[in-house]
Amino acid sequence: MEPRIKNTTPQPDLTKAVNLLYKTAFSAGVPKVVLELVHLRASQINGCAPCADSGARAMRQAGESDDRLFAVPVWRETPYFTEPERAALNLAEYATRMADNPDPVPDAVWDEAAKHFTEEQLSAIVLWIATTNFFNRINVTTRQQAPQNWG
Repeated sequence: MEPRIKNTTPQPDLTKAVNLLYKTAFSAGVPKVVLELVHLRASQINGCAPCADSGARAMRQAGESDDRLFAVPVWRETPYFTEPERAALNLAEYATRMADNPDPVPDAVWDEAAKHFTEEQLSAIVLWIATTNFFNRINVTTRQQAPQNWG
């Protein structure tokens, strides 16, 4: 499959905006691993190859185990994730699959996340899920590929 747009170099204003989103999400006191997990899970759900690839590589570079990385798609069935991580992953799944549910983000999902994160942290998690979904939709629509720099 060939990319529909080959030059994906962002415009300067877009780069500034993305940097601000990143700074905002990552400065709210949410553990970085939580933000990386929600990014990876949303990207997997959306079929975004470059984001899933970069997300897994970033987590591995940060010292994540293969057990955890390989289990993200089946996080409910494994013992590898903490309760706060599980709450964030569940929130990411619901916030990503909004059209699939009559109640897109049920109170129980939100309430569980709120047990583990402050309001500021929840805002950052939601912002990061939305940012991930934004880039996933651009990459999938334009058929961007994961880089071929294995090794």
